[in-house]
Amino acid sequence: MRVLASEPGCELLDVVDPDATAAERVRAIAPSARCRRTRDEVLGDPDIDAVVIASPAPTHTELVRAAFAAGKHTLVEKPFGLGLAEARATAALQPPGLVAMVGHLMVYHPAVARLRQLLVSGELGRLYYLHATRVNLGRLRRDENALWSFGPHDLSMIDLLLGRQPLSVAARGHSALQTGVEDVVFMTLRYATGEMAHLHLSWLSPRKERRLTLVCSQKMVEFDDVSLAKLRIYDKGYDVPPAFTQFAEYLTIRDGAVHIPQLPMEEPLRLQLQHFLECIVQKQQPLSDVASAVRVVEILEAAQRSMALDGAPVTLGEVM
Repeated sequence: MRVLASEPGCELLDVVDPDATAAERVRAIAPSARCRRTRDEVLGDPDIDAVVIASPAPTHTELVRAAFAAGKHTLVEKPFGLGLAEARATAALQPPGLVAMVGHLMVYHPAVARLRQLLVSGELGRLYYLHATRVNLGRLRRDENALWSFGPHDLSMIDLLLGRQPLSVAARGHSALQTGVEDVVFMTLRYATGEMAHLHLSWLSPRKERRLTLVCSQKMVEFDDVSLAKLRIYDKGYDVPPAFTQFAEYLTIRDGAVHIPQLPMEEPLRLQLQHFLECIVQKQQPLSDVASAVRVVEILEAAQRSMALDGAPVTLGEVM
């Protein structure tokens, strides 16, 4: 509401919230917006071109399908669905010419855009592995576990950076506070091209961490979203003399400088919503389209299945 109400490229007409006490908060942020109690009042209004769905995860599928049926451009928060079959079926309902976008917020972060540039340019060399940590002592969820709540953020970044699906997923979770709701998840992705990614997700941790590390053959990069210096590029690694490329004993450690690049101080949420508006006006495919969202859900479902198998790897092609 805050961002949309201040964006010159759109007019915020309505806010739907079944909670009657929300009207006061709506008026404080967007005085000109009408506060509605039911979605049908909005979806049936021909003056409304687009909707943003920010609701509990189990309601996403039904609301997206209703928005599609009403012919509205749609931005929905993650996850796109709570199962692969559900996500694929919803994606198939997207009407031609309608913009459908999923709120994978982190792919719009300026630091992630720079990470992608560095990786594509070859400056970092060959990617060996990625490590993601997304933990804090935060609000408990009952309708989704740490995997489905936190996982889409890091998986969407990895999907953007690598541009391909993993070969297999292995995950283990632990339910410490609520039976059947994993508070902590450790997940490993393996790729056919040799890379590996490891994720640590939890809302049961002593301090807040939001970190993604890329270890490559030429340089290493750390994206720390909690730090003021969001991105650090380390000129560190192992060098091999050209004459001894087959012998590991001739490797030498390279411990060079650390570079902190200057990044634009732009709010990812605003960038995401601006991108949504631009895609509608220019009739473009969003960066976080439904295809990318389905890929993320496929990994999440494979990880959930792996947890049920006590960490046994699940090949993505086996996910139904």
